[in-house]
Formats: sequence, C-alpha cells, structure tokens
Amino acid sequence: MSEELLLGLTFEEWEEWGMRILIPAFILYMVFIIGHLAWKSKAGKYGTLWLFIALGVGFVGFIAKGIIEWFMTH
Repeated sequence: MSEELLLGLTFEEWEEWGMRILIPAFILYMVFIIGHLAWKSKAGKYGTLWLFIALGVGFVGFIAKGIIEWFMTH
C-alpha cells in the first residue's frame, strides 16, 4: 500500500512539523495574548502574575507532558 503525499510529505511528517513548530508558535501567541490582556486591563504585577498562572496552566501541562515523555524514552 503506497502512502499518500501532500506537498511531498506523509501524514506522519506533517504531524511532526505541527508538533515541533506550530504548537510552540501557538503557545508563544497565547503568552502574547495573556500579556496584552494584563497590559490593557492595567492588572499590575500581582494581577499579571495571576493571569499568567491561571491562563497558562494548560500549556505548561502540555510542555511538562512532552518533557516527561522525553525522559521516559531516553
């Protein structure tokens, strides 16, 4: 069975590109959004800290999962 290609890449290669480049770019964009929200709302240092903690828990967990997987396989 031949693998189908999209622009010369297999599905697994597209998935690898997405995990290595697009998801980190999306996380950086979310950090920018949280910072912009803190700045526009004039949250101050303490409020900004809590915004980053509350809204950033999801991608911190995603990053931690990747690090734990890497340590378990190496």
